[in-house]
Amino acid sequence: MQEEMQEGSGRSRKTAALVIFGISGIICLVAALFYVRYKNTHISTDDAYIDGRVHTVAAKVPGTVRQVHVADNQLVKKGDLILEIDAADYDVRMDEAESGLETEQAKLVEAEVRIETARKQLSELGYRLEASRANLELQEANLRQADWDIKRAEKLFQQEAISRERYEKTKTGHDVIAAQVKAARDQVRQVEMSLETQKSLIRQAESARASQGSTVRKNQSVLKSAALNMSYTNIYAPSDGYITKKSVEPGNQIQAGQPLMAIVPLEELWITANYKETQLTRVKAGQKVKISVDTYPGKKFSGRVDSIMAGTGSVFSLFPAENATGNFVKVVQRIPVKIVLDRDTDPEHVLRVGMSVEPTIRIQ
Repeated sequence: MQEEMQEGSGRSRKTAALVIFGISGIICLVAALFYVRYKNTHISTDDAYIDGRVHTVAAKVPGTVRQVHVADNQLVKKGDLILEIDAADYDVRMDEAESGLETEQAKLVEAEVRIETARKQLSELGYRLEASRANLELQEANLRQADWDIKRAEKLFQQEAISRERYEKTKTGHDVIAAQVKAARDQVRQVEMSLETQKSLIRQAESARASQGSTVRKNQSVLKSAALNMSYTNIYAPSDGYITKKSVEPGNQIQAGQPLMAIVPLEELWITANYKETQLTRVKAGQKVKISVDTYPGKKFSGRVDSIMAGTGSVFSLFPAENATGNFVKVVQRIPVKIVLDRDTDPEHVLRVGMSVEPTIRIQ
């Protein structure tokens, strides 16, 4: 009886072991199937980091830093005053430019007045020329009559029809009228010469005005440049974001183009993931992505594939690989993929540029 019980107990243990082994095998098989399915529908990489826009703040004009209104890691809004440069020198240049412009504008007004006066004088000379020509025509008509009278008087004198006294009187009248015609012609020529001289003076005055106008415009440009440089003494935040890499303090002497700090807008972040080229066969824009961040273990962020770079990372490196030397070793290339984060990402877990992440793309 005891032997039968022991024999039954042994069979039960064998059966239980077989059941456990079978269940374990099924679990392993299911797990393997799930793993294979997961690997076929998801791709991931740990060669990824958070990327973003970094706005470098640089001085546009040289000078001495008067005041810095921000500190490292401070949040600023677009348009906030973040730094002031001593504007004393630029204020002096503004005053000089304004004074120079006023002087040149006064000279331009004087040139305009001279032209206006010269044109009035030209108009008066025009009237004088018309009057002189009219007088010349009248005197020439009188001379024609005097010519006829002297010819008639000569004929009558030869016929002794008139006295010598009358003849001489007629001849004297003719000579007087001839002298008046000559004087009228000289007057016309003189007025014509004065008219041409006045026209030449007007052309010179207009040329001087054009030159002065150019000088005024040049001084306006100088004033505009001075005002622009004056405005550059106040530096404002180009965007919302956090101040980083601040390298300037009050009293520092800075140069134009010198980087002073950077602003990083954390609301405009994305992920640059360097996937192997063999992983990207079925990757397309719009596919969903789950992201693990080393800083926040257990926290998952969501996003989507935005785009795939047009070339591998090595193509855009400073020293691209040269494979034409005969010592070629094939290496799987990596292609950067841009992944944008969903806007409803947890705001309590702040992401920062440069953080290491592991994105997983669901490709089906």
